[in-house]
Amino acid sequence: MEMRIEAVQIAEAFNIRKFRTEFRTDAFSGSTTEVFYALENNRFLYLFDYGVVVFANYDAVAKSEFINFVKNYASNPVRLNLSEEYRIEPDNTLLKTIVKNDLVLVPKIDSDTLRIIMLNTAQSVALDYYEALTNDLIASSKNFILELENKGKLSISKKELLKYIGKVLNVKNSIIDNLYILDDPNLVWDNEELNMLNKNLKANFDINPRFKDLDYRLQIVEDNLTLFTDVLSVKESARLEWIIIILIAFEIALTLFSH
Repeated sequence: MEMRIEAVQIAEAFNIRKFRTEFRTDAFSGSTTEVFYALENNRFLYLFDYGVVVFANYDAVAKSEFINFVKNYASNPVRLNLSEEYRIEPDNTLLKTIVKNDLVLVPKIDSDTLRIIMLNTAQSVALDYYEALTNDLIASSKNFILELENKGKLSISKKELLKYIGKVLNVKNSIIDNLYILDDPNLVWDNEELNMLNKNLKANFDINPRFKDLDYRLQIVEDNLTLFTDVLSVKESARLEWIIIILIAFEIALTLFSH
């Protein structure tokens, strides 16, 4: 029987430790960064501390109820509608797993196979989120560049620039903090079949190329920040020079007037 899974980005982070304490259901496996549950009615649940929850065999009502519950353990809820669906179809005539665009065919569905598939789907949604953030940063910096091209100056204030720099650094730090999501899970190390499944899923979801593109886009934003900072520094220096000139002129005028 086909199994449907869905990964949803709920927030920037989950408090996994607190969730495990209060969920009152024994976890099938877990750590400080993730927790996997095998529940009744052949339902499965996988939570990750980077704010993603993955459902398997959940109907719409059950998903909605759990999402409302898990928000109690979320930091910085995500307002974007970010999710990804995938299907698992068992076929006992197969000798090995076959990965397709929206479907993976497996000889049988077991907990390890399911965890690898749910993990990669979660990684894909997390990258969707970071791609959306970097696209927003790219769009903002493009507006500043167009203004610089058309007007020869930046209207952005020093305070606004500092806020923008803070936003960029926050996104970059969040990505760095969650770099481990690209690491291979421990359970593939001693299992060649699971290792191959993990590699094929990463290729199917373009996990590594997407991360490299993400890193490249952030580097562009950082280069733009350097440019903006230099422009504002020149602007600030020019303003200070005029202030000094005006003060000198004022002092000269006072001196002449007093004589």
